[in-house]
Amino acid sequence: MRANLDRADWRDAGSVGAGVAITAVAAVAAGLLGWLAGRRGVHSVPGGPDAAGGVMEIPEGERFVWLSRTANPWLHLTAALTGLVAAAGVLAAACGLIGLQWTLIAPFAIASVLVLFCSSVQARVTDSSLEVAFGPLGWPRRRWPAGEIDSARMEVRTPAQVGGWGYRLSGLGTTVMLRAGECLVIRPRKGVEFAVSVDDAERGAALLNTLSAKESGRK
Repeated sequence: MRANLDRADWRDAGSVGAGVAITAVAAVAAGLLGWLAGRRGVHSVPGGPDAAGGVMEIPEGERFVWLSRTANPWLHLTAALTGLVAAAGVLAAACGLIGLQWTLIAPFAIASVLVLFCSSVQARVTDSSLEVAFGPLGWPRRRWPAGEIDSARMEVRTPAQVGGWGYRLSGLGTTVMLRAGECLVIRPRKGVEFAVSVDDAERGAALLNTLSAKESGRK
């Protein structure tokens, strides 16, 4: 736009080389800052990603349940802002200020719902399974029976390692990344590894390993 400003003909437009260079440098700087922010305060775990998780002793006749929840306020804010843009478009159309612009409203509405579902997560281990619920309503959910989990462990991961925030697919498998730090990682007997960034992941992994061993012994 600056290159074409006050030019009567496109052939008289100025060079955009400097603008492109500045934009590229700004993008690289922003990416570097994001990478540094994701790594800040995170330390490696002895044994690496292939280290086996521990187990938990469960007294005879007792049942243990593990529960942990994580939320990302920045994703909440993003969902709220995109939702407000969609609502403002609907309101403006209802007041006759503009026509009903679905090409504007629909993308913001869909983005708001998707981000909201990925803004918080709750992981629960019972005597029969691991269940991971998404969003403020606890839906959708993913569930793995204890007998179908080969192993579980705690592993430290960062957004830079898994490709960003939210529900991510990478070479590490599937990761629900809401904050850098410890994650509960499971290795199902079928499929790829699944990780979720929740606190107290080591205890959840130990309980899952114990329950998985019990289920395997019954078969």
